[in-house]
Amino acid sequence: MPQPPQSYRELETLITAEYATLSKRLQQTARFMLDHPQEVALATVAKIAEQADVTPSTLIRLANSLGFKGFSEMQQLFRSRLVDELPNYTERIRAVRSATGETPDSTQLLWEFADANRTVLEQLPSRIDPESLEKALDIFEQAHAIHVMGARRSFVVASYMTYALAHVDKPALLVSGLGGMYGEQLRAMGQQDALLTISFSPYAEESQQACVDAQQRGIPIVVITDSLLSPLTHFADVVFIVNEAEVKSFRGLTASLCLTQALAIGLGVRQDKARDKASGKAQTRGSSAKRKP
Repeated sequence: MPQPPQSYRELETLITAEYATLSKRLQQTARFMLDHPQEVALATVAKIAEQADVTPSTLIRLANSLGFKGFSEMQQLFRSRLVDELPNYTERIRAVRSATGETPDSTQLLWEFADANRTVLEQLPSRIDPESLEKALDIFEQAHAIHVMGARRSFVVASYMTYALAHVDKPALLVSGLGGMYGEQLRAMGQQDALLTISFSPYAEESQQACVDAQQRGIPIVVITDSLLSPLTHFADVVFIVNEAEVKSFRGLTASLCLTQALAIGLGVRQDKARDKASGKAQTRGSSAKRKP
């Protein structure tokens, strides 16, 4: 079984290279998929098969011949392409309506987003390694200050994390790039600080540069991202892979916000315990001094 492509571009290249070796029916299917990537990204297997004038099993056979375990695994590459290449929400909405022939009402959308986000939240605890959680908290606890980086869609998560850390009395600085000052803000990272970077496909260059700068200076890095293939994983001391809900090519942030909330409050609990312990020791020393003749 060949290794399946990891991106839409790799898939496109593989189909082009293997096209001559495919049967006529698989060639027909492959040609339809490359000609109609939006429909393939959003429609059901039955709908795609109907539009391509093939059977659903033909779609599965094509996916298997290209190294995928099933059609849904291959379809995910088409969905990733749609998200990456259609950043404008208006264009995505138009693509959804064109591919599905549907115009969902607001209540339907609310239920779909709620169901999808509930599913990823239920799966989140089992997908996060407890040792990674503790290691990340070790890094944050020992840091003098935590610099939080999140560009574009990730900015919401980074902004919340900075807010939460401030409320557990941990010095935190949001790397916002306000006024084009990413470089100046990154230079403010001290040797005793830590960097938390949140970045999802297509992985903002600013986030990658923040990790490069931190690694070069020996600053520990915690990364929240969406794939082990993310370029940020190479820099990280701790990596959290978070799978977000996706509805009609629109990705959520619910799971990432939940994880950052757990990290911030977990750090707050640690710091509170440390203060209690220090206070107890101080009281013990005071009591011992009073007992001395």
